[in-house]
Amino acid sequence: MRLVVQELRALWAAAMFFTRVPLPSLPGLTADDQRRAIAYWPLVGVAVGAAIAGVWWLAAQVFPPGVSVALAICAGLLLTGALHEDGFADVCDGFGGGTTRDRILDIMRDSGVGAFGAIGLVVLLLLKWQTMAALPPALMLAALIAAHALSRGGAVTLMAALPYARAEGSKGGAMVGKPELLRLIGGGVLALAPLPFLPVRCWWAAVAALVLWVATGLWFRRRIGGYTGDCLGATQQLGEVVILLSVVALA
Repeated sequence: MRLVVQELRALWAAAMFFTRVPLPSLPGLTADDQRRAIAYWPLVGVAVGAAIAGVWWLAAQVFPPGVSVALAICAGLLLTGALHEDGFADVCDGFGGGTTRDRILDIMRDSGVGAFGAIGLVVLLLLKWQTMAALPPALMLAALIAAHALSRGGAVTLMAALPYARAEGSKGGAMVGKPELLRLIGGGVLALAPLPFLPVRCWWAAVAALVLWVATGLWFRRRIGGYTGDCLGATQQLGEVVILLSVVALA
């Protein structure tokens, strides 16, 4: 029973951190709960992807495809509080404007959005909009769930592969540390679970995402010696887009 309660607290912590759903706060949530929660990041992605697909389906009953997709993207931003998009913008600013490790980290710490971040966000959202609009409607639900689950699984693997780049905690600081092996395996299983709902040829999207994660991981290691919370957000966003693009190309 204690183990069940522990895992439910971890799942609750993941949902509270990564969504803006007004969940009641559990008493005594700790950093250990947050660290255990990483196994459930892909499951939160499943829920977010399904919610976005639901908004798209409802909007598609009334509006043309482009408007339906735009409304679905807006719903996703509201549901997550644009947490990952914020990390992506910070990475664009930091790596675009910084030439040294310390300068990159300082820029990413700044809460403002600079030119690189603004341009990056525009390109990112345009890619999402056009890619989702190009998805076959029959694959929209499965593709969104797979993209959100797999991309969050990629963020977990980045934590396992790289050291934390800052000396002190920041965004997501409670989760700093190498994921336990069982939680890493559990998160991987949950991340891959939606793939069978896509056509077999679309499973290559996971390979494309893997190539992306290796490339970004090597880049982060070379430039700043590890990852930050912003790097995790950027990895999730890039992974999501790459998976959706792959499904469009392969479907």
